[in-house]
Amino acid sequence: MPLLFDIFFDLYILLSTNQTHMPKIKSAKKELRKGLRRREKNIGQKDALKQLIKNFKKLVLAKKLNEAKTSLSEVYKKLDKAAKVNLIKKNKASRTKSRLSQLLSRAAR
Repeated sequence: MPLLFDIFFDLYILLSTNQTHMPKIKSAKKELRKGLRRREKNIGQKDALKQLIKNFKKLVLAKKLNEAKTSLSEVYKKLDKAAKVNLIKKNKASRTKSRLSQLLSRAAR
């Protein structure tokens, strides 16, 4: 029975990824599974970060500056955390923070 499960699992991995071959060694299969889990987690975290930035920009465009200021600190926190765990690069985080603060200060004028 475990052999049948392994065959179906291998087929599932091949179909759900862009893999051209399935690893044969047990540890390599485990690494592939770990990589898939990490990829899903990273994509989810990046999507959440992008959504937070979009919401901030909507607040700025709607001239809700007090709400935007509180939202900006939350965006800063998420960007710093993402850079810390190598979800995004450190320079991208600082560049994004700079651009968002410029956006807010221009809207406040």
